[in-house]
Amino acid sequence: MTSDIHAPQPQPALSDTPSSIDAAIDGHSHAPVRQADIAIVGAGAAGLFAATWAGRTTRDRGRTLSILAVDGARKLGAKILVAGGGRCNVTHWQVTESDFAGSTPPAIRKVLARFTADDTVAFFKAAGVELKREDTGKLFPITDSARTVLDALVREATRGGTTLVHPARVEAITRDNAGFLITTSAGLLRAGRVILCTGGKSLPKSGSDGGGHLLASSLGHSLTTPIVPALVPLVLPAGHWITALSGLTLPAELVLSAVTGKRIKASTGSTLCTHFGLSGPAVLDISRHWLVARDQAAVTASPPARLSINWLPGTPPDAIDALLLKPGGRGTLAILRDHLPDRLARQLCELAGAPTSGDLPREPRKRLVHLLTATPLDVTGDRGFTLAEATAGGVPLSEVRLDTMESRLCPGLYFAGEVLDVDGRIGGFNFQWAWASGFLAGTAAAS
Repeated sequence: MTSDIHAPQPQPALSDTPSSIDAAIDGHSHAPVRQADIAIVGAGAAGLFAATWAGRTTRDRGRTLSILAVDGARKLGAKILVAGGGRCNVTHWQVTESDFAGSTPPAIRKVLARFTADDTVAFFKAAGVELKREDTGKLFPITDSARTVLDALVREATRGGTTLVHPARVEAITRDNAGFLITTSAGLLRAGRVILCTGGKSLPKSGSDGGGHLLASSLGHSLTTPIVPALVPLVLPAGHWITALSGLTLPAELVLSAVTGKRIKASTGSTLCTHFGLSGPAVLDISRHWLVARDQAAVTASPPARLSINWLPGTPPDAIDALLLKPGGRGTLAILRDHLPDRLARQLCELAGAPTSGDLPREPRKRLVHLLTATPLDVTGDRGFTLAEATAGGVPLSEVRLDTMESRLCPGLYFAGEVLDVDGRIGGFNFQWAWASGFLAGTAAAS
């Protein structure tokens, strides 16, 4: 993500803002203005973590600060509760900047280094949540329950002195000499510092419906473009032959390539054929890259990137060709059944015009090898933010001080989590970003 919807605008001079503050107060003249030193907008993973560390920092310094975390969702932590199939993939055993996209790797690395996966494990252990490592490298609570994680986060945040206010949707934030005036559906709130942890646009029913992007823009920040779903299933044309294989799961490699043939991105892992197209970890990981490439090609009127699938990842085309050349008395279908499900093997033979038994002529063999290693995918779109697990795009890290997560454009404003232009691949990486950025924002705002 490099381009912006609009260029960053500096905050208006403080003397220019009181009229809008007065208007907001006049609109709520019968309600008292609640006061807080720190207001956290959004009480999801990043928000609760920021609240926890703001409270701990305050306590450690022997100070007394009032901290409010405001969230508009009816059910607090809804995204945490559905994560990892209801088990909550807290983090991954090994996290590096290469597991993320969006902003620049050095910027992402700098934030991640301040609160590592080991720090996450230690934090949850101290909070009474033991984590276990699975074969994939993902770390889950030993209870296999996301509720365990959410309860611990709420407990630690409130233990540090944070008051949770929900449901209360933040409708506007205005800055003046006294700090920030926050208009919520539950009334007005004035705070000296604000931490924006609203999430992006994924799973809008959880509360992350893009409202945080509008708040950031209103305070002078730009947003990258495009902003698209990430970790989202991809849709194929109605009646596509892959949709007839619905329910089939197998390891595969998804490859995004430029029209020149140069690889842009590849993702290998479990792949699920569905009635609408494709899903599974490999597809979810490649989805944001395909969507960004598609939208950028549309803007520049350049040829779109191509997406293909390799049904036999790790096996070179020449090795497959050699395998098909030496049937040993067995037909093509029998050979393919050793490596692929019967339904897929039959479909590929049919598409290549390859006989399932007997001799395999040269041209059908070449077509079959190509389909096995690079079946073109005519993706028409995605399942949308409603089903996406993350958001690609947001507030650029270039507009944030990476040692504190404070805005470079609006002093006293901090960011954490998915509202920023950082999104990780599947496996707990987006949660690790929430923990790291929330830790930095919370400790800095309380300092």
